[in-house]
Amino acid sequence: MNLRSSRNYCACWMLLAISLLGAHTARAATSVQAASVVLPGVALKQVDGTLAPDADGQLALHLSIASADVDALGWKHVGVDLQGTLIRSRSDTWYCQGRLTLRGAPGGMLRKSGRFGLILDIGANTLQLDLGDGKDETVSLALPLDQTTHVQAQFIHVPLAWLQGPLSHAWSGRLKRGSIDGTMAMDFFPDGLQGAASLQLSKASFDGGSVAGEGVGLKGRLKIDVNAQRSQIGVSGTLRGGDLLLGPVYANLPAHATQLAFDLTSQGGSMRVDHLSFSDPRTLSLAGGFIFGADGSLHSMTLNRFGARFPAAYQRYGKTWLSTLGLNDLKTDGGLSGALVLGANGMRALRLQADQFDVRDGAGRFRVHGLNGELDWNRSGTRPATAMSWKGMDLYRIPLGGGTSHWRSERGVLRLTSAVTVPVLGGQLGIQQFAWQPGASEGDRVDMTSTVTGVDMSKLSHALGWPRFHGTLAGSMPGLSYVEGNIRLQGGLALNVFDGFVDVTDLSLKHPFGDTPELAADVSLHKLNLGAMTDVFDFGKITGELHGGIRDLRLVDWAPVGFDAQLLADSGGRISQRAVNNLTSVGGGGIAGGLQGAVLKLFKSFRYDRIGLHCKLEGSVCRMGGLEPKDGGYLIVDGEGLPHLTVIGHQHRVSWPTLVSRLKSAIEGGGPKVE
Repeated sequence: MNLRSSRNYCACWMLLAISLLGAHTARAATSVQAASVVLPGVALKQVDGTLAPDADGQLALHLSIASADVDALGWKHVGVDLQGTLIRSRSDTWYCQGRLTLRGAPGGMLRKSGRFGLILDIGANTLQLDLGDGKDETVSLALPLDQTTHVQAQFIHVPLAWLQGPLSHAWSGRLKRGSIDGTMAMDFFPDGLQGAASLQLSKASFDGGSVAGEGVGLKGRLKIDVNAQRSQIGVSGTLRGGDLLLGPVYANLPAHATQLAFDLTSQGGSMRVDHLSFSDPRTLSLAGGFIFGADGSLHSMTLNRFGARFPAAYQRYGKTWLSTLGLNDLKTDGGLSGALVLGANGMRALRLQADQFDVRDGAGRFRVHGLNGELDWNRSGTRPATAMSWKGMDLYRIPLGGGTSHWRSERGVLRLTSAVTVPVLGGQLGIQQFAWQPGASEGDRVDMTSTVTGVDMSKLSHALGWPRFHGTLAGSMPGLSYVEGNIRLQGGLALNVFDGFVDVTDLSLKHPFGDTPELAADVSLHKLNLGAMTDVFDFGKITGELHGGIRDLRLVDWAPVGFDAQLLADSGGRISQRAVNNLTSVGGGGIAGGLQGAVLKLFKSFRYDRIGLHCKLEGSVCRMGGLEPKDGGYLIVDGEGLPHLTVIGHQHRVSWPTLVSRLKSAIEGGGPKVE
């Protein structure tokens, strides 16, 4: 049988009722079978219905449907099994009560046998359907028989997942856990639906990609408008507890009420959030909207206003998101507010106001204290002049003093309007020029000229946890580029240490505040006083001057992963027996030239002509070398006079961890002794 009608699927119940009336009059069993039943929005296959008098004289109903597709409910190939009792109270009213089991319904609806109740009142032109999964859970649906496209629903402790099917028209996400109470009215059309609801969600868990929640409590109003071109959902109400993801914002919601409202539009795979408003008193407030692509990526974001008070805002809303950027365990205080506009081609506007804001990285990478003032940038036009000050800051345990910066945005460029000078370890960091242009090509977004003068190396070495040594640090950096998280400085730094100079050039730093910062540089050494240097590092006394360099230095998380180091002392001097022992250990070599250990013990130091050591680190192995090849190894110390000392290294490849261990033992006085 193939039935086609202008009425909705509820006409099936009317047809069944008429058949039942005849059966009740005849007091005989009646059965209805159909290979398919097709109505607008409904397709049933292998329908088998039976009515028969039971032992109590009532009519027993059994209805089985192998496959039911119901557009309004989001059903696809759902199996139906209904067993109940049919009662006729008067000529035009029927009651049916029993048990209903569904197979494959969205959200697992009634996959175990549940309560079923139906009232068909032809005289009153109404159909009411009640479903339940336990003692308290009930969903009631009511609709007029002459307008079956209009449905009113009431929910009492209903599993949230039961709404998976109806909501699939407007939302592609998944409802997982939680319960729902409230009322809903919906109108179905040939190409969509419209509805409004007043609902309360308890411990709701759902996943829609860029919109998701876990254990969320929500009380408010819901609007739905769906057609063939787009789907719209509007939400306004209060939230209590749980975790909520809305685009880039992840919230660990408090137990007290927070206000949320937004309109969500889904079209062509993309999703737009408009009229977003959120308020957590004395913690976070924001208003704006987002646009997401079909792949869930953020295409644009507009925050017309935001305001955050710390540390509560960080703990509830910023902690998880910032941890994805490598910023963990922040200590925060004060306030931040402003506005932000992001477009498909990057940032378009930023206004940031700081109110005595403090932030400290748990890993000790940075600290800012007492940030106060405003920045105002826009990609077009001119913005008012602003100022931003701070009481102090640290960068990798290097303390910087307070200062004030003055800014102005013109034609998309935010510039310092006057130079800034900041005290640092007895010296100064000066920023003569700084310009930030987010709309430019990536390598041209930052333009900075800076200088470092008079930094006390004794204070710097102490701050960095190095052995304390004297000297000064200075440098000039006429330019800076920032590309894909990599900061590259033009110019260089010059250290006046150990009566000589150390030049650092081609300096770059990638992901400076990430989990694994990467530093690259070239280092040149000029006329370093070996006597002062070996005293500081307690390697064993060596006099003379040290030259050389470290090319292609690369540090990952401040640990060396590659370099090419060449160290040379070629002006002569003296070397102590302890230094000889330690150099022998580093090169994995021994004493040559016919000098016996018993004779060597008679001398505390020796004259040398040259000392040279080469180490090229590749991966975890250092390729070793010295002044020149000798006796199958390489010459490290070329002695002078009597007793004539020659130290030869024999290990050409040394594990880097092993070499570090040997150097550490040498400095701590635990190196091998010549017997």
